[in-house]
Amino acid sequence: MTVDDESGSRPPSYRGWKPELHARALALRRAGSPVGEIAKALGVSKSTAYLWTRHVPLDPELVRRRRRVAQQARADAQWSAHRVARDAARAEAVAASADWVRRLDRRELLLIGAAIYWCEGGKAKPWRPNDCRIKFVNSDPLLVMLFLRFLNAVEVPVEDRRFRVSIHETADDAAAVRWWAAWVGVPAESFQPTTIKRHRPLTRRKNVGADYHGCLTVHVVGGTRLYWRIEGIMKGMSNEDPPRDR
Repeated sequence: MTVDDESGSRPPSYRGWKPELHARALALRRAGSPVGEIAKALGVSKSTAYLWTRHVPLDPELVRRRRRVAQQARADAQWSAHRVARDAARAEAVAASADWVRRLDRRELLLIGAAIYWCEGGKAKPWRPNDCRIKFVNSDPLLVMLFLRFLNAVEVPVEDRRFRVSIHETADDAAAVRWWAAWVGVPAESFQPTTIKRHRPLTRRKNVGADYHGCLTVHVVGGTRLYWRIEGIMKGMSNEDPPRDR
């Protein structure tokens, strides 16, 4: 009794012959499955799986890919309990810290608001020392909302605030505007025209997908005096005067 060289199968008279299992074995082998895995999946012996598929060579790239997937699955299983415990500990720490902060008083809010503006906002430069506009840019909605609370504390009227989204051209700019509008509590129609950033194909960006909403710019109309106040707060907190030439 001979084996068919073309298909690797035995004739129907072969004891235990099951054409549907044989076809599945060949498909699994071509997908990169080893003999042991095929035997387990089909409920046959390893020797049978080997006889059915020995003529089908394994694609080295498929083998490497499956090995990486298997290794990742083992790592995920090994670290899953650790990740659950870590995430629970993080949630507990965040909740405890948030409860500790409770409510900022006005002085604390002014100090913190000035500090985050000095980190993330536009500032005057030596070549344009009198360019004292208030323009805060950030992609983190929590920082944006904290800055808006700061504007409330210094009594900047709502009508003096302007909002603009900056986002890459590959993203959904209209959806981003609606998302930010919901955060800051103003109509999307009141936003200024979106600034579109041209995509550079060679840049390997990580901020992509449904969670990418670009950056929000908050501009205060006529904010020069507020800029001066922020500058003074930062000078006071640093407790230092700028160095002078001797």
